[in-house]
This record gives sequence, C-alpha cells and structure tokens, in this order.
Amino acid sequence: MSTRVYTLPVEQTRWRVDGGAETVFTWEYDEGRDRLLNLYEKGKSKQWNSRERIDWSIPVDKDNPIGGPEAYVPIYGSDIWDRMGQQDRNRLFHHMASWQFSQFLHGEQGALICASKIVQTVPDIDSKFYAATQVVDEARHVETYSRFLQEKLELAYPINQHLKALLDDVVTDSRWDMTYLGMQVLIEGLALAAFGLIRDIAENSLARAVNAYVMEDEARHVAFGRLALRDLYPQLSQRERDEREEFCVDACYLMRDRFLAEELWANLGLPVDECLEYVGTSEAQMQFRSLLFTRIVPTLKDIGLFGDRVRRAFGDMGVLGYSEVDLDTVMAADERAAGEIDAARQRQVDATIAAATA
Repeated sequence: MSTRVYTLPVEQTRWRVDGGAETVFTWEYDEGRDRLLNLYEKGKSKQWNSRERIDWSIPVDKDNPIGGPEAYVPIYGSDIWDRMGQQDRNRLFHHMASWQFSQFLHGEQGALICASKIVQTVPDIDSKFYAATQVVDEARHVETYSRFLQEKLELAYPINQHLKALLDDVVTDSRWDMTYLGMQVLIEGLALAAFGLIRDIAENSLARAVNAYVMEDEARHVAFGRLALRDLYPQLSQRERDEREEFCVDACYLMRDRFLAEELWANLGLPVDECLEYVGTSEAQMQFRSLLFTRIVPTLKDIGLFGDRVRRAFGDMGVLGYSEVDLDTVMAADERAAGEIDAARQRQVDATIAAATA
C-alpha cells in the first residue's frame, strides 16, 4: 500500500518477528479425521475471487463510508460529539472506517502468516490440508481489505498496539496449538463479531458484502481451530491448561482494549483522555465490546479452557452469559449471510436483464 494513504509514514509500520517454529513432516498420509477432512473439502469448494464476486463499482461516500447511523460512532452522545460541526463529524466517520478496516487488514495478514505457520508446524496431515486452504483464504482477505482501503477510503492506519502485542505473542510462540488458540479462536473469533456488526448495520452494499464474504470463510477457520483443539486439550496436564487459560485472559483484555481506538482520537486532534473516558464508560460502548465476545466465550468453553481464571475474567468483562450461545447456529448464520447477498445481487442482475429485453 502506498505511503500516501497512511496516517504515519509506512517505514514506521514495518515489523519483523522471529517465529522460532519447528517444521514438522509427517509420513502418515492415509490417516485423517473425517471432520477435518470434510472441512478441507468445504474449504476447497468455497474458494472465491474477490475481483469477480465483489462489485467494486459501487461508490463509497467518504463522509460515511459504511452508511451507518451516527450512534455507531463510539463518542456519539458525548460532549465532544455535541461540540463538533458536520464537517468534523464527516471527517471522523472517514477516519473511523479507515481505522477499523485497517485493523481488519492487519489482522488478516497476521492470520495469513499464522495459517502458513500451521502448515509448517502442525503434526497431522489433515490439519496441514485444511490450513493450506486457509492460507489462500487469508491472502484473499488481505487483498480485499487492502483494495477497499486504497481505492475507496484512500486512507489507512498502522496496526493498533494491542493487536500488535497479541500477534507478537502468537507468532513467536513455537507451540503449534498456541497458534491455533491465538489466531483461530481468539483473534478470528473476535474479528467475526466485529465484521458482523458492520455487515448488519451497513447501508453501503460494498462495505456489507466485503465483510459478509470474509465472514463466510472465517466461520470455517474458527471451526478448524475448535476441531483441532477440542481433541488436544483434554490430553494436557492441568499446568499446561492453566498456562493456556492465562494466555486467553491476557489476550481477551488486549482485544477488548484495542477497540478504545486511542490512536484514532489522537490523530484527529481530539482530547484523548476525554474520548477514552467516554468510550470506556458509555453503556452503548460497553455493550458493543461485550458483543465482540459472542463467539470467543462459547468456543473456549467448547475446547475445554473454561477454568476459574477464564470465568472470572469473563465475569469482569460482563460476557460470561455468552457461554450458553449455540455456536453452531451462530456460525451457520455467518456462512449463510454471504449466500443471501449473492442471491440478492443475482436477482438484481436478472431484473436488469429482463427490463432491458422487455
């Protein structure tokens, strides 16, 4: 991405990490778990081309790129918001969307690197098969979000420090299951919820489609992590499970704080402390941050990382109730929404053709 669209010089955003991973070969080509192999088949059949599936001719209004309501702005209702004129509010809409989609982009590049690392480090062949399809998925997501930022928003933000810290932990850990846990379960689980919010409130059909199509893939990725870790974690010692639960707790706080968007307020010249205080205490924003955990909480319960420290942390965040969410139903809806957008677009094409030939 060109330096001209960044809010900081791109040289300040380059980041090199020592992965420290061990490469694992396996010669057991005929042994695989049916559930993962079925997911692999689904991953192959669900590949799509962002240049063909997405209608990039749809215009995007920089004054409100996703076409969302004012209440979607984190500082909506604050004294800061009330003091702003329409021009400043439009600028905030533009920068907020750019900040959000930039973090999606950076997270997807992290997922691309982690998926390729899983191919390298995971010991079983069926997981290597599926992770290979995910590498292609993540490359497509990076391409898609990069194009949306560059062509439609013409503005991008560097990676958020909280997301960077979590990716640093995930990428540098040499244990293959920690790559699954950090990326497939935590980062992508939260991303699904954030994508879903935009998908559900966006009036701009391009912003809605971009997120819905990425979600269709991400729902499979989270399922991949669940299947692999559900079998592994009961075999670990209590000490090993405790260590992973502690990682989950730290990671969840990092991801929650990522959405405080401190660098956004600073870049816009707004009073950062006042913005953070409002965003941190606003009932609407606390509810938004809790919704981010609708997929993470039941997934951690499902894979067996739901001890006292995890439950205490989720209780502190006010998200413990999501442990009763029917994860399969939610994930099925995430996949189904993309098909509904495709069907609506096809109906529109058919109607246009019919009108032209009438």
